[in-house]
Formats: sequence, C-alpha cells, structure tokens
Amino acid sequence: MNELSCKVLIIGGGPAGYVAAIRAGQLGLDTILVESERLGGTCLNVGCIPSKALIHAAETRHALGDEAKLGAMGLSAAPREIDFARTNTWIKGVVSRLTGGVGVLLKKAGVRSLRGLATISDGKTALVAADTGEQRIRCEHLILATGSEPTPLPALPFGGDVLSSTDALALTQLPASLAVIGAGYIGLELGTAFAKLGVSVTVVEALERILPLYDAELTQPVARRLAELGVEVRLGARALGREGGELRIADAYGDEQRLRADKVLVAVGRRPRTQGFGLERLDLAMSGPSVRIDERCATSMRNVWAIGDLTGEPMLAHRAMAQGEMVAEIIAGAKRAFDRVAIPAVTFTDPEVVNVGLSPEGARERGEIKVAAFPFRANGRALTLQRDDGFVRIVARADNHVVLGVQAVGAAVSELSAAFALALEMGARLEDVAATIHAHPTHSEAFAEAAHAALGHALHL
Repeated sequence: MNELSCKVLIIGGGPAGYVAAIRAGQLGLDTILVESERLGGTCLNVGCIPSKALIHAAETRHALGDEAKLGAMGLSAAPREIDFARTNTWIKGVVSRLTGGVGVLLKKAGVRSLRGLATISDGKTALVAADTGEQRIRCEHLILATGSEPTPLPALPFGGDVLSSTDALALTQLPASLAVIGAGYIGLELGTAFAKLGVSVTVVEALERILPLYDAELTQPVARRLAELGVEVRLGARALGREGGELRIADAYGDEQRLRADKVLVAVGRRPRTQGFGLERLDLAMSGPSVRIDERCATSMRNVWAIGDLTGEPMLAHRAMAQGEMVAEIIAGAKRAFDRVAIPAVTFTDPEVVNVGLSPEGARERGEIKVAAFPFRANGRALTLQRDDGFVRIVARADNHVVLGVQAVGAAVSELSAAFALALEMGARLEDVAATIHAHPTHSEAFAEAAHAALGHALHL
C-alpha cells in the first residue's frame, strides 16, 4: 500500500471541500483532496447548477408560449417543440465546463487530488481506495466536507418511478404527470420547471403553506404564480405510498385520496452524509444528525474540522464555501470566526425569493423596528420586462435605523442578494441605503425606495 503524508487532508470535493483545498494551497499548505465521485459535489453536478439550467430552459420554453405577453409586444412564436434529450446534453455541457474548471484551479493551487473512497482510520489517518490503487494518507489536519444527501420517506423509498432530486435531474424523457412531495425550495423549483415544460404537476405538502421557512407575505406571489401555471397544490396532506401508477395521500381530515402520477419526486429535505467513510471511528460530538462545530468549524477533536452540509443548516453552497475558506486560513495561522448574519437564502421559484438577515417577525423579538416595502409594480425595469409581481422589503431598528434584514420576491431578485448581504455586513443604516445612488432603470432601485419608505418619504410610491 502506498503511503502519503500532508499538512491538510480534505474528504469531499464539493463547494466546501474544494474551496478549502484551493485556499489552503494558495497559503502554501501541503494539501490532499479526496473525492469519491466528481469534483464539485452535489451542487455542481446534480444540484444547484443543473437545476438552474433546467429552470432557465423551462422558462425560455414557457415564455415562447405566452401569447398574451408576446402579442402585447407585437411578437409571435413558432410552436414550442421539446427535444428533452438535447436539453439534457446542454445541461451536462454546462456542468462539465464547471467541473473541469475546479480541477484546473486545484492544480493551479498545488493541491493533490485523488479520486476514490476515503475511509477514516483515526483523526490523523485515512485509507483511500483510489483509481490509482490503495493509499494510506497521514495528515496533521483533517477536514470533513462530505456534504448531504436527499432525505427518503419510508412510505416512498427511492427507486423506479419514485425520484430524488438527483433522479429528477437525470430524466431523459418528460413524464406526463409528476407528483412532488414537499413544497420547500427543492420541490417548488423543480416542480415549477417541469410544469413549464408541459408536465402536469401536483405538489403535496404536509404543512399548511408553501415555502414554510419564509413568511406568508413573501410566498403569496409564488402561490399565485403556481396557480397561473396550472400547478395543483395540496396543503395539509401526507403521502402514504404509491400503487399502480397512483399516489395515495391523506388530506387534512385524514381521508385517503389518490392522484395519478407517472413519477413521484420526493423533496422533503436533505440530511448530512455521515455514513460510508468511517465517521463513527472519530467519536465526534454531534448535534442531531450533523457534526457539532464551534464558530471556527472546529469539532470536538483537536485538528479535526467539519464544514458545509455535514454541519447542518443552513445547507447552502455559499455558506460551505465561506466555511472552507475560513478553515484553511485558520490552519495557516489566521484568527477567524464564522458570522452567519448575512448569509443570503435564495429560492429560484417563479418569482424568486430572497431573504438576508432577520424577518420582521424575528426582528420584533429584539425590539421596536421599522418595516417598509416597495412593490415592483412601481418599478420601471419590472414593467419593461412584463414582470411587476413582488416587492423589496427592508427591516431596521427603530432607534438607530441599522438594517437588520432585507427580503424580496420577484423576477431575478436573486441578483440583488449580494447588495442586501453587503448592507448587513457593513452595518448600513436606512439612510445609507437611501443615499446610495442606484442605477435607473433597474430592479435594484426598489431597495433604495424601500429604505426611503421606511424613513417616511417614499419617492415613487
């Protein structure tokens, strides 16, 4: 067996792991990264990137068929034919370009990459069944970045016509009908995309509203859009199982109903990936199903670190990247701590939803606040794009006007998330946001207008 040694050993090549490896390499740390499948992890290969590519393809196809909007502009379109196999080829091309880029960046940073399954022996050693043979790797620092996996339902185990989000993104043919279990961000993003591609979609959610992590005001435009797209939403309903091409559900009263569903997408969440790599040999402190960490991403064992989805919510790629960068710098000697105040949460539904910082409800628990919103129906850019649904909302302390949170719902509001996060990161006040000159005509003007409204002098409302 070949033996290797390094300063830093990273298990997992997703956003957390590969960013930690790149930064460690840049800092001159001898680093080995082990990934069992493809660089980029779930996000790049079977999650964030392919799903957003699918969403874009679906929206493009749907826009060509919106005769009312096209007619208003004096336009018309040819019949909307779908070659879904070619759609998949295009999506795979996007993914391939990005995964190839990760490999180049790792090499540029001087990181040694191994493709193989790592099994932890102890906090300093791992065995890797690599494509080049078995390797024993000894390290000074071990970084765990194994990510997460779809959560199954006992009544609907994955396989056959019961799909995980990974399976749904791997379809080569469109089903006639699709039942989506779970009205969180994964279920609604994919369900909306398939509806725009002509699939009959029904969403089944056990709770009484969609996107339960957001407040009702933010989700109302999404609910209206789902109805416009013909997506049926069953709230307060539980999935019981599947028989003969039908999904059995229990409604809010406990009565059983059946839905026709050629495919069933189970999208009830994700769980940390803790099995299959010897985590149990480390005897780490856990926080429920996730590895417990402190503000430096240190575990209960010295020089063993955990980053990304393995450490629990929020399971976001950008959080994972920030943690990976930080841990590499800490190992190199920097004094760092992780502050999660300004982590944007974005849902790529139609319309999109963004939340940064505290909601009005959460902020009120800390004292008196000012809240104001500016609707996109009064925004020139939104009107020119024929998408005036939604708004930008700002939350600030009443006494000193420090911004505590910003939320938005509307077309392409994901692109505003960085501005929202920067405002919180820099400790901006309402006056700072209002006084910042925002380009006209852009969606971003709604941010400044909301700040003006909170100060009591809205300009365009």
